[in-house]
Amino acid sequence: MSLPLSDGFLLVDKPAGLSSHDVVAVVRRARGRVRAGHTGTLDPFATGLLVVALGSATRLIRFLPSEPKVYRALVAFGTATDSDDSTGTVTGQGPLPDESAVKEAIARLTGTIDQVPPAYSARHVDGRRAYAIARAGGEPDLAPTTVTVHSWDIVSFTGSALDAVVTCSGGTYVRALARDLGRMCGTSAHLAGLRRTSSGPFDVSDAVPPDEASGAPLLSPAEALIGMPRQVVSRDDAARIHHGRPVEAREAGTQVALLTESGDLVAVAEREGDWWQPRVVLDGG
Repeated sequence: MSLPLSDGFLLVDKPAGLSSHDVVAVVRRARGRVRAGHTGTLDPFATGLLVVALGSATRLIRFLPSEPKVYRALVAFGTATDSDDSTGTVTGQGPLPDESAVKEAIARLTGTIDQVPPAYSARHVDGRRAYAIARAGGEPDLAPTTVTVHSWDIVSFTGSALDAVVTCSGGTYVRALARDLGRMCGTSAHLAGLRRTSSGPFDVSDAVPPDEASGAPLLSPAEALIGMPRQVVSRDDAARIHHGRPVEAREAGTQVALLTESGDLVAVAEREGDWWQPRVVLDGG
């Protein structure tokens, strides 16, 4: 049995001004109020790719390939803000850097680095969201986290602004990269624009705006698990899987997508010795 059209993944091109939660709500209403969730938050001022899971596919979010993230970022020099982006209040100003200083700073912000998240972020500090502390006039004490910045590809540099394509790991705050780039150049900077162009194998060129979500085709769960080993199971094994029982492992690896002969996803399973133990079983397999 094939999964119904309500189960799968939709690639959405998020417009500026909507939160990721807002976009999920729009998609959910458009698709008949099925269960929905997204695979990675975008700030309201940012645009670009948001991968939305619908129906039983929401249970597969943790298995979806999602790295690296690729962003088109516009960094404005000379001004710092409390949010590290263009929506915040100006907190400082500085001179415009020269190109050599910017390139030197970019080199220091490439690779595995420790990054302090923005004050206006959803990170928890003593049980509270950092943004709640900041909005109340406090200064959240945020511990640095380790992230990986694979590359900066400079599109243009005008002195007052840097336009670049940033490829990085999940959990990287591009706002914080802009802030730190300014500081390392001996000045101030903030993120003036941000667009996510890809997340893992998924690209914004294949995405639809939220107002076209109702008629847009979904990626099936099997299609979305790009790169995961696959094993076709018999009808009897599919019945075993639906009862949570393991099946013989015939593929290498620690994780597998178990499919019917017609290509529908039955389950995602993990290796236990010579067996695949189901971890997420879909009703429609």
